Amino acid sequence: MSGTYLGMPAFPEAAREAVGDPTLRGNLRHATHTIRAKRARAVSEVSDWAELREAGRRVKDHTLRHLDRHLLRLEAAVTAAGGTVHWAADADEANRIVTELVRATGESELVKVKSMATQEIGLNEALEAGGIRAYETDLAELIVQLGKDRPSHILVPAIHRNRGEIRDIFRAEMARWGRPAPDGLSDSPAELAEAARLHLREKFLRAKVGVSGANFMVAETGTMVVVESEGNGRMCLTLPETLISVVGIEKIVPTWRDLEIFLQTLPRSSTAERMNPYTSMWTGTTDEDGPDAFHLVLLDNGRTDALADEVGRQALRCIRCSACLNVCPVYERAGGHAYGSVYPGPIGAILSPQLRGTGSEIDASLPYASSLCGACYEVCPVAIDIPEVLVHLRERVAQGGPAVRAGNKVVLRPARGHAAERAAMRVARWAFARPRAMRAGQRLASRTRRLHPRTLPGPGRAWSGTRDLPAVPAEPFRDWWQRTNGGKGTAG
Repeated sequence: MSGTYLGMPAFPEAAREAVGDPTLRGNLRHATHTIRAKRARAVSEVSDWAELREAGRRVKDHTLRHLDRHLLRLEAAVTAAGGTVHWAADADEANRIVTELVRATGESELVKVKSMATQEIGLNEALEAGGIRAYETDLAELIVQLGKDRPSHILVPAIHRNRGEIRDIFRAEMARWGRPAPDGLSDSPAELAEAARLHLREKFLRAKVGVSGANFMVAETGTMVVVESEGNGRMCLTLPETLISVVGIEKIVPTWRDLEIFLQTLPRSSTAERMNPYTSMWTGTTDEDGPDAFHLVLLDNGRTDALADEVGRQALRCIRCSACLNVCPVYERAGGHAYGSVYPGPIGAILSPQLRGTGSEIDASLPYASSLCGACYEVCPVAIDIPEVLVHLRERVAQGGPAVRAGNKVVLRPARGHAAERAAMRVARWAFARPRAMRAGQRLASRTRRLHPRTLPGPGRAWSGTRDLPAVPAEPFRDWWQRTNGGKGTAG
């Protein structure tokens, strides 16, 4: 990825500040609980949800195992349909390709469909540096852009803003970007939506270049798929003369039949709808309709590094539904900005450290941004075992070890601040391997339990500062087991 947000501290520090903001916590609690309840009702309507979930997992795993073959098939299909395919190894290359394509049209502005891939690579900033202005057209992304803010949710980027804050942003900033907000604009949802519609309409009709991502790419036909709820995507995809799509290489599915699965699970998991109001599909270009030129930029940017990790690669199954964010107790309290990435919440805690590596303070802290409650795994429509990957990445951070970075096999050094943890694990490993030492330690701990402190000293304070130190029982389990004859002595 292009890097963390500038100045971002480690997750615990950023989360501590967020938790102290009552307005933010109120906004997040209301929004996540509302979306969570609606999703549960939508999913309960589907009798074969478990089977759909398993089918989605299998399709994604198969695709990742044969990703090279499917990508080449996609390239051939897109090219045959009149499109042009570009390959981008990293953010810099992708930004350079898009900037050059826009410059070749002679235009200095463009409209954008909501795209996490372009946020990931910092495309808007790269275009601005090249003298090109990008206008976000998704309502939530428009709010974020006008407010000089950062997205904090995968589905609802402005989830941390309430209606009053949005009204104030529209009043203060719309005029600088185009059509000003209507006089006397209130915080009524209908009035806010109408103000955004009027503001964006002139941009849709004027723009000659559109930039999008894609929810899915069908290798069989070279078809791009964008699902959305507002209709702005349909405008961006059909009105401009040139369309540029920046898509992560993991968004591919082999066939149209595979697409059927995800068009059932994605809308119910994300917006709690039976189907998306707008599902736009296009294959290359045609003489009769749509853009005259189509360019597909296939983005790696750390994805093949993640693919090399047998445990961590399941994060690439993600279809960006955001269901895991809406059930996560950590996200609900800390918000998305604390994750220092465009991918917040549980999926961000496992995806960002794999795409960017764990060398920075924020990325080394993200695998610990979880209680490991498992709620994220239960709601994931492609069965990503996020807790498993979190534990796997914690081991990588604390102990280092082999990994793949920029396509090269490397041996990572342990992150700073985990020396005490590694020492404790070595002691535990030594004791667990020696039954006599383990038994003696347990008996000693039981006999001295009245002397045990309620909090841990030194580095252990970071653990016991937010948890109760478990009380040691009066009798070790081994002694109890022997005294009761393996539990049989208590049978009546």
